[in-house]
Amino acid sequence: MAVRREMNILVVGSVAYDSVETPKGKNDHQLGGSATYFSVSASFFTRVGVVAVVGKDFAKDDLSVLEGHGVDTSGLETDSGETFRWAGKYTDEMNAAVTIETRLNVFEHFRPRLSPDHRRAPYLFLANISPDLQHAVLDQMSARPRLIACDTMNLWIEIAKPRLLELIDKVDVLMINEAEAKQLTGEKSLVSAAAQLVKRGLQALVIKRGEYGAVVFHREFTFATPAYPLARVVDPTGAGDSFAGGFMGYLAAVDDTGGEAMRRAAVAGSVMASYTVEEFGLKRLKSLTQKEINGRFGAFVELTRFHPLGGGQGLPLVQKV
Repeated sequence: MAVRREMNILVVGSVAYDSVETPKGKNDHQLGGSATYFSVSASFFTRVGVVAVVGKDFAKDDLSVLEGHGVDTSGLETDSGETFRWAGKYTDEMNAAVTIETRLNVFEHFRPRLSPDHRRAPYLFLANISPDLQHAVLDQMSARPRLIACDTMNLWIEIAKPRLLELIDKVDVLMINEAEAKQLTGEKSLVSAAAQLVKRGLQALVIKRGEYGAVVFHREFTFATPAYPLARVVDPTGAGDSFAGGFMGYLAAVDDTGGEAMRRAAVAGSVMASYTVEEFGLKRLKSLTQKEINGRFGAFVELTRFHPLGGGQGLPLVQKV
């Protein structure tokens, strides 16, 4: 199907400056934030609009990064004060960062305001912001989008669980990690947690598993995609939001939310996440080409390809007497 040229996805989240230290080095004042990674990743597939807030210190060059990828920044509000800032450090395992400092700055009083174009977006991603703000965005949509996906984190599960569950009842896809799924449901088993969440009306629960890939618990099937095997991981920051951008970007580009499309979307998301972690911040995404994306998508196909047994027989097992 042809890719739509009008704004096809709206993302509401954070645009930030990050200071990141990993075993591969340190990078201060890099452009980051959930809405940033999501929108740049999704922009390789379709037209994206971003709603977020930045401070007076937000650099024109960083705005050019978004606009250079065709991202609609009309919803990027500039407020007095400084842009949201986060500092974190990764250990050798690179699975999760230890937060050193968080300064919300202008993001503390962020109240999303949607334009008429934003309100008509057919695909909506509610990035990791408070459930109250996520509800406020939904309330402003002129019609229910074809697909609504959202992210959250352990903080909101701890302090705003009732509102978060109300939100989950209104969305189609929830993207969280395994620990968050278990925390949200009280289940010790991921499969049981997924079943409980899907029963709330989700079309799919997507579990982001970092270096182990992702699992889609769809109401009709379960599908797993591995992470791409990389010899060198530099910076995992933004990988989950890049995954979400690839996932939603693909679905919006083909305008298909069916099961087979979601399987391919999970691989598309894994492709984008695999490139993000190769350099600090957005550096790798900024230099990424369509040829590279398609090449790695093909590598994922080969990575997971095997021929089923013909004739319907099972494995050639030794018969026990």
